[in-house]
Amino acid sequence: MDVRIVLILAIVTLAGCGPAANSAARDETKESWYPSAVAQLAQIARDANNAFEQHKGDQAAALIEKGTPIENRVLRVNHPTLDAEIAASDLDDLYGRMLLSNRHFGWARLMFQKNLARWKHWTPETPDTIARRQHAQAQIDECDKNIPQ
Repeated sequence: MDVRIVLILAIVTLAGCGPAANSAARDETKESWYPSAVAQLAQIARDANNAFEQHKGDQAAALIEKGTPIENRVLRVNHPTLDAEIAASDLDDLYGRMLLSNRHFGWARLMFQKNLARWKHWTPETPDTIARRQHAQAQIDECDKNIPQ
């Protein structure tokens, strides 16, 4: 037999020996770390918002920075929960408002666009997701009024 044919047969045989493909990907939202990470992110978003409202911008910024890796982790799963999306949305909205208040209109617009896309494609639609989508669009419109043409 030709050596190439033997090699091909060996590769095909060994490839068949690997672990079976998991037909149903595991749902990470059901793992123990997920709900606690979502709750932690939601608390960070609330604390950062309170700091911003009390004109403690540096504290709010530090909290946003602390929450970003948690946000990335909870949104990285296949189908993040609504609670995870809400917590992430709240943090992104706050960051956008902070950028807007500092007259960084382009960067703020990007944060609000992120939320608009998040809520535009969320199913099932709820009154809250519709309100969040409309809020994001209103924030984008506010940025657009201030961006020089």
